[in-house]
Parts: sequence; C-alpha cells; structure tokens
Amino acid sequence: MSDLPVGLTPPPAGYADWLADLKGRIHAAQQRATLAVNRELVLLYWQIGRDILARQASQGWGAKVIERLAHDLRAAFPEMKGFSRANLMYMRAFAEAWPDAGIVQQAVGQLPWGHNLVLLTRLKDPQQRLAYAQSAVTHGWSRNALNIHIETRLLERTGKAMTNFSVSLPKPQSDLARESLKDPYRLDFLGLVKEAGEREIENALVKHVTEFLLELGAGFAFVGRQVLLDVGGDEFFIDLLFYHLKLRCYVVIELKGGKFKPEHLGQLSFYLTAVDAQVKHPQDGPTIGLLLCKSKNKVVAEYALRNNSQPIGVSEYQLVESLPVELQTSLPSIEQIERELAGDDTTLEDDAQ
Repeated sequence: MSDLPVGLTPPPAGYADWLADLKGRIHAAQQRATLAVNRELVLLYWQIGRDILARQASQGWGAKVIERLAHDLRAAFPEMKGFSRANLMYMRAFAEAWPDAGIVQQAVGQLPWGHNLVLLTRLKDPQQRLAYAQSAVTHGWSRNALNIHIETRLLERTGKAMTNFSVSLPKPQSDLARESLKDPYRLDFLGLVKEAGEREIENALVKHVTEFLLELGAGFAFVGRQVLLDVGGDEFFIDLLFYHLKLRCYVVIELKGGKFKPEHLGQLSFYLTAVDAQVKHPQDGPTIGLLLCKSKNKVVAEYALRNNSQPIGVSEYQLVESLPVELQTSLPSIEQIERELAGDDTTLEDDAQ
C-alpha cells in the first residue's frame, strides 16, 4: 500500500532532494524568525528598564512606580505575559547591567530572556556576564547548561592548566590545545572523599565516563582505560586514553593521588612517545599528555615542563565541592518569573512584594 494521498502520483526524479532542501530552508527561516522575535523582546525589555532608570533618576520616582506600571501595562496588554512587578524589576536591573544598547543587540540579545535572568542573578562582573553570554551563544547552551557552567566556574578554569604547548606545538594548534584543558578539574560527581587513591578515582571515572567527558569539554572521545602498550616485550598500561576530535590527536591522562613531582613527567613522556609510535595515525597530530594530580607547586611544575619537548599539561583535580556558593540577589527568583510565564501571575505578585 502506498502512503500517497488518493490522486497523487509518485514524485519525479530529484524531488526527494528538492523537498529535503526546502525543509532545511524552512527550518532555517523559522529559526531566524524566532531569533528576530527574541531580539526584539529583549531589546524592548532593555528599553523599558532604561526608561524606568532614567525617570527614577530624573524625577525621583520611588519603587512604587514599578508596581503601578505593572498594573497599567497588564491592563493595556492582557494578552502579553512578562509585565509583572517582578519582571519589571529585572528589566530595570538588565538595563543597569548593560547600559550600552550595542551589547544588548549582540550576544546578550541573541539569548532568551531566561538565559539573561541567569546571567543577572548569578554573576556580578560585567565581563564575566559577557563571556558566559558569548559562550552560551557559540555553544548553544540551554539555560540549565548555562546555570551549571556558571556554578562550576567553567570559563574561569578553562585554559588555566600549566602547559608547555607554546613551545611544543605549532600555532594555532597550541592555542586550541591550551583552551581544551582546565585547572582545576571538578570530579565531585564521583562521590569520593579527598583521600581517594589513584585506582579508586580511575575506576569511578570510567563508571561515570559521561560526566567526565562533560567536564573535559567538547571534542574529547573516550578510547579506553589501562590501555596496554607493548614496548620491547615489556608491558605498560596508560591510565586513561582519549582522542580529541578538534585537535585530531590522542590525549593521554595520567592520575596521581598526591602532589605533583617532576619524575611524573618522565613516565608520561614515555607514554606519549609509545602512543606516537604505536597507536597514532600518520595524519594525527602529536599526542598530548595531561597529568591530573591532587595538588601542585606551580613553580616546580613550571620548571619541570620548561625543557620538555613533548606537549604536556599539569592540572589539579577536586573530589569535593570547594567553589564559592551561589551568588545571592535582591531580585525576585527566576522561579517566580517562570510561574508568571506559566500564567500564575497572582502567586508571582504575592512573592514579589
């Protein structure tokens, strides 16, 4: 039986490809339309917030004017959500945080309003807000992902590992490699205590490899654990082996349960040489090593890396939460705004008083 409606003949040659192309263009147009609507909404919110700031400053209006404005706007536009007192307070804070309209029309304007609420409530520094906004646009982070990355201070840790990439890798690979590593790595998802040993950590990382890949960042693919290398009849085992899809190279990760020691690099360098000789494809880039240790003396690590010709990075790991607690704000909670957008305006207004 044919799936074609009655009266329709089979499509001519090339029709399927043309239809697929049309579908792609329609989806792209829908996305552009959604982005355009979002930019207009965010810009409108910014303009309302700017007007509130200006009139409060020039005419001495107090906070009560926001409550009155919320009432009048909702009466004038009953079909529109977002004009509660709580959201108007966010609009005012949004305009105060971004006084330059040009920034609003760029990265910030490309993000949904919910993303901007996360930036407002979780970050105080404008440069941090802008950096996370740009990353959210570039990588297509959901609001939950943005919230998690801020909570774990992803951008503050990215590119902070001690490396010798500038002298051991050519540009631009050296820059990309440096930005692919972090310091420290957060491994608190493993549920281990600070005193956990190397093998215990390794076992837990393999068990939670999905979470570990998320922590490592985009581009890492898991190859294996305790990977066997046969060198001249002697057997050696790599703790963890990955392949980086953007760098097009293998990444050897060695775990050390204690403080960094210069001799650790000798073992890692040996593994890199063996992988380059036995595993990597001729078109792959030089294998990169990452030594994950419980702690390190930065000066000792710098000296140890200085004369090593192979690309190696040294980072610390954290098994338990030790990052700052969530920033508090005097603004209404994002959950209150969500209730408003769901239509629960009365509850929102009660909570926002």
